[in-house]
Amino acid sequence: MIIRKKLGLTENDTTSQQIYLNRRQFIQRMGVGISASLLPQGVQSQCNVINTKKLRKDKPNSLRQITSYNNYYEFSTNKEAVRILAQELTTTPWALTIDGEVEKPITIDMDDLVKRFTIENRIYRLRCVEGWSMVIPWNGIPLCKLLSLVKPLSSARYVAFISLHRSSEMIGQRTGSLDWPYREGLRLDEAMNPLTLLATGMYDNELPKQNGAPARIVVPWKYGFKSPKAITHIRIMKSQPETTWNLTAASEYGFYANVNPAVSHPRWSQRRENRIGELRKKATLAFNGYAEQVADLYRGMDLQKHY
Repeated sequence: MIIRKKLGLTENDTTSQQIYLNRRQFIQRMGVGISASLLPQGVQSQCNVINTKKLRKDKPNSLRQITSYNNYYEFSTNKEAVRILAQELTTTPWALTIDGEVEKPITIDMDDLVKRFTIENRIYRLRCVEGWSMVIPWNGIPLCKLLSLVKPLSSARYVAFISLHRSSEMIGQRTGSLDWPYREGLRLDEAMNPLTLLATGMYDNELPKQNGAPARIVVPWKYGFKSPKAITHIRIMKSQPETTWNLTAASEYGFYANVNPAVSHPRWSQRRENRIGELRKKATLAFNGYAEQVADLYRGMDLQKHY
């Protein structure tokens, strides 16, 4: 039996989706959850400190909106074209490697991975650095629980994520628009925050290919480019990893990339955002509305400088 935890909204608040009717089959495929008692004590406490009742409540975007408007340069810079081009991607079998500054590096098949953990429901806001936003009902595993499997060493300070590099199916990689494969990173304490999710599904179904199947990282208080798709490798590191957009244009894409309405992009303000499907713009919230859960991670930092 799958135990699911809701963050933010009840199921009645979630838009009904007629094209995804095989929920039961999906849940059966997910398998059984791993007991929290098997996790190291420090990881247990970090994964259970979020007061879900205090998270802001937002109505999710429809599945059509979420799956039809996607930034995914591995396929195209055209957001509407990604939905079609991404269907060429082969997502099974799929292995995820976690190594680096750890006691127990692993390589695990994604089908086996989702059977080892309780799959949780997380309804999160997604804020793109370009100024648009969505609200997405994810299914996935808190990343801190996954990292507990490999037991990071005391020397561990950062977590690097590496996405799939397969230009035979990801035609956007045949161009020189970015240095492939796509790479992102977090500080270890950011990765261990219980909000950070390894997303394996959406709307109680498998993750669509255009949204990063079979697994992507979701960090809801950061701009969307910090949530890499189709990841194949997680590497625990001593030093800050190089990241794709920071290497491409450091003045526009900082390593931290926390949603901050007080820090403008060099070419536009970040004070307001366009919620997909709505006519009026919304005020952008500090840390995308998750300040109570994550602001302490940056105590004493100059968030104007460390953007």
